[in-house]
Amino acid sequence: MGIDTAVSSLAARLHGGERRAIARAITLMEDGGPAAIALQAAIQPWTGRALTIGFTGPPGAGKSTLVDAFVAELRKAGRTVAVAAVDPSSPLSGGAVLGDRIRMGRHTEDEGVFIRSVAARGHLGGLSETTHHIVDVFDAAGWDVVVIETVGAGQSEVEIVDVADIRIVVNAPGLGDDVQAIKAGILEIASILVVNKADLPLASRTVRQLRAMLSLRPQEQQAVPVLETVASSGQGVAALLAAVDAIAPDDPAQHSERRRARLRRLVAEAAAAIVKRSVAERQDDAFEAMLDRVAAGETSIVCAAALSLDASHLDRDPEAARMTDRSDAATDHAA
Repeated sequence: MGIDTAVSSLAARLHGGERRAIARAITLMEDGGPAAIALQAAIQPWTGRALTIGFTGPPGAGKSTLVDAFVAELRKAGRTVAVAAVDPSSPLSGGAVLGDRIRMGRHTEDEGVFIRSVAARGHLGGLSETTHHIVDVFDAAGWDVVVIETVGAGQSEVEIVDVADIRIVVNAPGLGDDVQAIKAGILEIASILVVNKADLPLASRTVRQLRAMLSLRPQEQQAVPVLETVASSGQGVAALLAAVDAIAPDDPAQHSERRRARLRRLVAEAAAAIVKRSVAERQDDAFEAMLDRVAAGETSIVCAAALSLDASHLDRDPEAARMTDRSDAATDHAA
């Protein structure tokens, strides 16, 4: 069976909601290669419907426990939920502990919940390199809500803004001082701010710090809910879901605009990867001469980079050509 035939069959089964096909598709996305590229193209027409919610925040804030309680609340409301839980991975083996999946074990027998732990594999920004495509798999398979839990890297974990419709930033009492609370970075991307473990002594102080941070923003950026939860008991989780529903985009035009912006970023990332590989592997005399000019201070790195973006250089990358051909074939087939 050829790649196109196998991918078409997998895409059809995935779109029908077959759990084994979903798991296989995610593994394919993680492995990469021509089949993954073809599958990405095949499922695109079925994406853009699911509500994507990202949970992020510093380690120790209780994200996994809160996600577990949030999934339970969604199921009470009759919604199907797919979870992509990004776990830190070993720098040696690339494997992950998959602790997030263990914490959500009570949902494993629920046919309305699909949980997939994903190894970050050293990718920065709190997500894995393939998170965008895994979200598309869940979306194309028809899940109502896709929940993403980031790895818990701290202030640098802002990549979630590119993939999630709603970003919930989870904090816990005592994880930082007054200065930490007003830092630019992860708190700036929040659609909703949550103080989890609100039964601890410093919870009210943390709420005040977060509201003080919001008051420093421009007026139009201050309307961010600050909620308190105790995920271990479920306290405040219903209010969190109500806050999500209150700000969830329900205008088809909004969905379309956000989907198009996300596709633009994905195309830009793919183009950057192709160009980076093409430039890094160049060994021709003209390129070596340009490196000599940079080393001698005769031209800048930026100017050299601009010269390297000449489209003709991409012809030297056979893998890029194969990727382009495979994507075109998959797009024609999906159409």
